[in-house]
Amino acid sequence: MPTPSKGPRLGGGPAHERLMLANLAAQLFEHKRITTTVTKAKRLKPYAERLVTFAKRGDLASRRRVLGLISDKGIVHELFTDIAKQVENRPGGYTRITKIGNRKGDNAPMAVIELVLEPLSAKQAVVAEATQAAEKAAPAEEAAVEAPAEETTEVVEETVEAPAAEEATEEAAEEKDAK
Repeated sequence: MPTPSKGPRLGGGPAHERLMLANLAAQLFEHKRITTTVTKAKRLKPYAERLVTFAKRGDLASRRRVLGLISDKGIVHELFTDIAKQVENRPGGYTRITKIGNRKGDNAPMAVIELVLEPLSAKQAVVAEATQAAEKAAPAEEAAVEAPAEETTEVVEETVEAPAAEEATEEAAEEKDAK
């Protein structure tokens, strides 16, 4: 896991911090969003994103590695089946931290950390689908149709000549205007 930051740890020794981060990550994967202090959220973000990366890998070694950190098999199963499929096209940035103000009792700065499960962006999702469809359709079109390829080259030649004719007529019109 990521190297802990220098200075005091969250709530005590290193073992307690590891357990705390594992519990926070388990709750994040179970509920998809949790409210905690800003400091804990910042420490949880790289930890949780690394676990999601293992889940995206999906092999047995990754599952066992995550099970060594999060002891609840149900949450690990949900991480590997549901969450990993929802973020499979996202290259990173699986969590989002939003500051929500201070806690009433001790005035501690609070934040909501949540999983980013929506598609990367509508435009990029459409482009990705179109690219995949084009890759699937291209081999089928090449095998099915070979003769019409010669006709398309003739059409291209005609369209190349057409702009040249338009330019000639525009030049002639400019000469008439100049006279």
